Amino acid sequence: MAATGATRRIRDTVSKDLKFQALADELRRGILAGTWAIGAKLPTEAQLASETGLSLTTVRRAFDELVESDLVVRRQGAGSFVAPPQPVRRRSRFTVGVLLPDTQLYYPRVLQGIEQTLSAADVSLQLSTYNYQPEREDASIDFLLGSGVDGLILVPTLTGIPDPARRVAELMALDVPVVLLERSLTDLGPGDRSEHVCSDHQGGAYDAMAHLRALGHERIALLTRTNTPTEPAIVAGYERAAADMGFAPQIIRRTKPEWEDGAAEGMLAALREVGATAALVFGDREATLLEAAARRAGVRIPEDLALVSYDDELADVAEVPLTAVAPAKHRMGRMAAEIMLRRLVEGAECPLHQVRLRPGLVVRESCGARLLPAPGQANPDRTSTDLSATDLISTD
Repeated sequence: MAATGATRRIRDTVSKDLKFQALADELRRGILAGTWAIGAKLPTEAQLASETGLSLTTVRRAFDELVESDLVVRRQGAGSFVAPPQPVRRRSRFTVGVLLPDTQLYYPRVLQGIEQTLSAADVSLQLSTYNYQPEREDASIDFLLGSGVDGLILVPTLTGIPDPARRVAELMALDVPVVLLERSLTDLGPGDRSEHVCSDHQGGAYDAMAHLRALGHERIALLTRTNTPTEPAIVAGYERAAADMGFAPQIIRRTKPEWEDGAAEGMLAALREVGATAALVFGDREATLLEAAARRAGVRIPEDLALVSYDDELADVAEVPLTAVAPAKHRMGRMAAEIMLRRLVEGAECPLHQVRLRPGLVVRESCGARLLPAPGQANPDRTSTDLSATDLISTD
């Protein structure tokens, strides 16, 4: 290091921050202050580890961060050097803020679709998450607006609140254009004036039932969990399928979000009590746990009980790979970004988009029909729309 004082500052900082981050920050300050000139060789990782008392792994992570920031370049066999300044990238014409509940499981493919579409249009993206904590939503939106975004793609909380319609009206009244993602006010019908891109979960559940009925099942249950944005639409699709296809609906609900020990066995017992030979299970984790409980009880999948899961995030890694309803997540992100771009360019001249993407059905071993074409399987991203928006949006 340039001075023992720098070393002391790092040691004082590690109690407050990640050790590698503290070292990276100290080196970054030295580079920006000119302690090491452009092209100068930096101390070796071993030297810094000896001087600071940090592990070699910690020092290496600090260098990795500086390399990712384009401040340092590594040369094989020679060491690490201060990188020449990178050309300043011009600011894109627009910046779009994206608010997600989280970036796990369901949303990575959605976010990827948004990112790719915005990047191709040279539009910046500002991301914020609220970790499924509704009380954090407004602060996250304020953060995005404060960062100067020109539009917002939002996945807000609309379940478990007193007045969802009022909440949507407040969001649509913000000073920048808003596109809702996987959220809409289906109960309002044509009274819903929000701009949105959503999965047609009713259609997804309906197609799962049609597939199971085509296999000859007459007692098909729905195993679902309450208090989620998706559950009402899945129930509606299931009930409509029961009415159209002539089987008695059997809905088994879980009120708790997590399955504690013994819950899967309880759900299996409930299915057997109603005589179900097949079930749609929301979602993948619950279906996997149910499948394991069936194996322990000697219930064969699919011979004794055929299963279809909902979401297709983990379905293919189950012991018996699960047939699954698969929302078109990447396409959904793309379409939300495309609609936002058109809204930003065309302003009030842009027609209101209310888009529904019907999920596909990926058929695997858990329903015992690998060779039978499933509804929507040939084209899992087929779309239906509330308004005539399909001809305005590019497709794959």
